[in-house]
Amino acid sequence: MTRVAVFGTGSWGTAFAAVLADAGCQVRMWGRRTELVDQINQTHVNGDYLPDLVLPGAISATNSPQEAVDGVDIVVLAVPSQLLRANLAHWADFLPPRAVVVSLMKGVELGTTKRMSEVIAEVGHVGPERIVVVSGPNLAREIAAKQPAATVVACVEESIAERVAMACAAPYFRPYTNTDVVGTELGGAVKNVIALAVGMAEGMGMGDNTKSTIITRGLAETLRLGMALGADPVTFAGLAGVGDLIATCMSPLSRNHRFGVKLGQGMSVAQVVATTSQTAEGVKSCQAILELAQHHGIDVPIIENVVAVVHEGRKPRDVADLLMSRARKAERT
Repeated sequence: MTRVAVFGTGSWGTAFAAVLADAGCQVRMWGRRTELVDQINQTHVNGDYLPDLVLPGAISATNSPQEAVDGVDIVVLAVPSQLLRANLAHWADFLPPRAVVVSLMKGVELGTTKRMSEVIAEVGHVGPERIVVVSGPNLAREIAAKQPAATVVACVEESIAERVAMACAAPYFRPYTNTDVVGTELGGAVKNVIALAVGMAEGMGMGDNTKSTIITRGLAETLRLGMALGADPVTFAGLAGVGDLIATCMSPLSRNHRFGVKLGQGMSVAQVVATTSQTAEGVKSCQAILELAQHHGIDVPIIENVVAVVHEGRKPRDVADLLMSRARKAERT
């Protein structure tokens, strides 16, 4: 039996732990808060994030990182992307030397513009052949309800991707493997920013034509940046690209979409943050993604204007006017 540690007791970490258990793994979750760890162990429910999901008996929880990783084959990291470096600095010495490390995180680090796999390699001292990225249209509440979904499991070492895919292949969860770690990660990070823009449009009362335009041109920005970083363009036509983009931009279950809607309705970033307890990764990562694009000389007007709203106080209506007044050009550019 495959033994897995899942660091993080948020919605996606909890849902993925259930997927792993349903696929036949023994799962030990790490959580920071003792009361939530006790709740999972005693009631098999994470009431703070997925109260309707009864966790399989193969899942237990602990707030000891040493206990979490003891004897495991796979370590799954499911913490907010901007907290990964600080957390991993505490956990790195405990990581089993041969364990595969899986990233569920979808962000780019502020200050360094590094992808999560790069942070894992640097701070965790893990070789790229042991780092796996899982990304796709994976809304946690739908997966917790065991609605059919698929994902991409990416690693530069194909056999390791296959190993993780086997560990999470549940009856309702279908993993596809890929060796394009860069494209898989970038698609997962950038789609959060595009979802903010789509949410803003919806919050301003705009319809499907507008939202479809933002999604399509957002995909073009992601593709341009991905190719500059060496990603395979085919990745962006798949689950980790357009699949994840559509789900995150259009679903009311998407935190980034909901956050954008509230901005479009006139709330400030501080006001939206005060009304939610969950992380909208696009708000945290948009500045880093813009800096990454600028470093490579890539034009990303949607991302640029999301940053202007989130970090510079620009009004969403002004952003819409600016985007529509840009110089016309061929669609392929």
